Amino acid sequence: MPEPQKCTGRIDSCELRFARSMIFAIEEINNSMELLPGIKLGYQIYDSCSSVPLTIQVAFQLANGLDPVFYTSDNCSQSGMVTAIVGESGSTPSISMSRIVGSFNIPQVSHFATCACLSDKQQYPNFFRTIPSDQFQADALAKLVKHFGWTWIGAVRSDSVYGNNGMASFLQAAQKEGICVEYSESFHRTHPRSRIRRVADVIRRSTAVVIVAFAASTEMRLLLQELSLQPSPPRQWIGSESWVTNPKLLRFSFCAGTVGFGIEQAVIPGLKEFLLDLSTAKVAASPLLTEFWEKAFNCRVGKSAAKDERVCDGTEDIKTLNSPYADTSQLRITNMVYKAVYAIAHAIHNEVCQDTNSTAHCDKFTRIESKQVLTQLKKVNFSKNGYDVSFDANGDPVARYELVNWQKSESGSIEMVAVGYYDASFPVGQEFRINTNLTWLGDDTQVPVSVCSDSCPPGTRKVLQKGKPICCYDCIPCPEGEISNTTDSPDCFPCPKEFWPNAERDTCFPKPVEFLSFDEVLGIILAAFSVGGACLAITTAAVFFHHRTSPIVRANNSELSFLLLFSLTLCFLCSLTFIGAPSHWSCRLRHTAFGITFVLCISCVLGKTMVVLMAFRATLPGSNVMKWFGPLQQRMTVVFFTFIQVLICAIWLGLSPPFPMKNLTTFKERIILECALGSAIGFWVVLGYIGLLAVLCFVLAVLARKLPDNFNEAKLITFSMLIFCAVWITFIPAYVSSPGKFTVAVEIFAILASSFGMMLCIFAPKCYIILFKPEKNTKKHLMNKNQS
Repeated sequence: MPEPQKCTGRIDSCELRFARSMIFAIEEINNSMELLPGIKLGYQIYDSCSSVPLTIQVAFQLANGLDPVFYTSDNCSQSGMVTAIVGESGSTPSISMSRIVGSFNIPQVSHFATCACLSDKQQYPNFFRTIPSDQFQADALAKLVKHFGWTWIGAVRSDSVYGNNGMASFLQAAQKEGICVEYSESFHRTHPRSRIRRVADVIRRSTAVVIVAFAASTEMRLLLQELSLQPSPPRQWIGSESWVTNPKLLRFSFCAGTVGFGIEQAVIPGLKEFLLDLSTAKVAASPLLTEFWEKAFNCRVGKSAAKDERVCDGTEDIKTLNSPYADTSQLRITNMVYKAVYAIAHAIHNEVCQDTNSTAHCDKFTRIESKQVLTQLKKVNFSKNGYDVSFDANGDPVARYELVNWQKSESGSIEMVAVGYYDASFPVGQEFRINTNLTWLGDDTQVPVSVCSDSCPPGTRKVLQKGKPICCYDCIPCPEGEISNTTDSPDCFPCPKEFWPNAERDTCFPKPVEFLSFDEVLGIILAAFSVGGACLAITTAAVFFHHRTSPIVRANNSELSFLLLFSLTLCFLCSLTFIGAPSHWSCRLRHTAFGITFVLCISCVLGKTMVVLMAFRATLPGSNVMKWFGPLQQRMTVVFFTFIQVLICAIWLGLSPPFPMKNLTTFKERIILECALGSAIGFWVVLGYIGLLAVLCFVLAVLARKLPDNFNEAKLITFSMLIFCAVWITFIPAYVSSPGKFTVAVEIFAILASSFGMMLCIFAPKCYIILFKPEKNTKKHLMNKNQS
């Protein structure tokens, strides 16, 4: 047979305090006249030595009713009948114990086992706890990390049920919050030092500033000792309740600024006095207290001492002892033990007692079964010392945590300071209450930054880096025409059609509307030339009218000349309709006015050319051509050609007239307000008809260019038509290729250029003779020139 397992190592002062606190609670209940009056509770205390095999052994002893091994009360009338168990402190031994005693319906109330897996009532139907489940703590830790904007963290955990399950719950919650984990390392106190050194090296090499540690106090002490040998870059520690409230770890000064959740502090009246009330007789009666006393004072209790030891003589004062056992300044888990005992007592009370008129009557002789206590435990709901105690359907209490911050005191030592709390019973989004007086790594008041990539500002979007977590990304500027108006935007979205991004590409602004206006330089110049040309035509007409009886005016068909000057004036002025914001009427007017006035102009020129040709043929013997091309026929010719253009424009306006349009395609960043042609065929027919008349006029002028000099107007018409045709031939490609408002400017330029060409070629020489060479403006001079 193998040797029975024995405990090794030193006694845990905190666990001893838990055991003594349980005794204190039981004695307090036994002396109460309200809770279980007349009924005394007994207890048995076993030491599992934080060992699963020993825990299993203890579980079987409890289930089989074997004699106590370590410590018991002396007034149990039903010795061996266990109705409930308080413990274990760890999740792993609690799981082992619950699997065994659960088969016997023995309720188990743990004060320190936090694994979320123990909430599974299918596997652990008998398990309750007064400490919140790690699931609540994991969610709270994830929200805490998210609250401070940390998206790139490291994770370390105990390689145990507590650490592995707690970290798994945290990582799941962190993923939902968009938090990425650079590494996740596990270790255990039984692992070789090389394993712990490897974890420490990972922490030193990592880029994550924030480290979440879901570990037991023992593992954290070993890891922090290893890190202290070779200091790592400053790290912000986020701790679970198992170690963040452990006073023994406050000696690691490089952990100043640590933040974590701890169980709420409590005040248990009378406990401190009870813990310190240890006489020599009480110590000698308990193997646990004896071991603790001998280790604390380095003496032997009631035994002969070795040469290098002394016998405890009763002068030892526990009040002078600096031990966690007597430290009641941080009653956290101790209060969980206290509440666990009271929960069991209330369950028994509800089963065996009747409360009438504020007085309890209990049946002392009822033999209570553990299954009855199990049933009543599910229903308990009471308050003790201001703290509510109840269990939900999973055997869990309401999750309440205190947010603890390790801060440096004035003396330079680190102390735990409560800086907020978390209450899962509050509405969603209001569970946190965090103060502003937190300190961070290195006792800094500035919140550290721990991100894989800096936040992408508005105007950019996140693009994940290949092969890395979602928190590692590059910030790419939004493409042209798109914006993002939030930080860390995953996508850019296009602006509405009539809007365009600003330079930062974080806001859409209305696109500037562009058209050729009278306020800009180009519009002013073109308008000036237009008005100037009209004034020039009117002045020329005035000169001609004043000298209407002169030979040079009479010799060149004065009636058509005045009509031509009138049409040129309209041609100059119609260009003004192309300037300004397009409207329904201006769009219709500009194209029709342009087409009709130019046809009128070309018709007059064509009439003058035909008059020259007919006049020359009339000088031939026997010719009577002029009677068929007199003034009436000339007028009718002009009216006929103009009427055709009027008819074309009327059809165009009737079927598909021009209309104002916002051009959003030519320029992405601005809107061109222009006149759409309505029917492109109508526009090109109008333009083609003008071109046809111009070509016909040009051909006739070429035929008449060698007539006698007194009919030299044909040469002038030839040059004017040559300029006209050249301008409008070059207009077509320029019009098609010019963007935006320059399309209108090209059209205006073509109108003005061709108008000035005809004006100067036809009328400038005549005006020169009339005004500056009057001696040549005589019939004799013209006849002599003709004879010569």
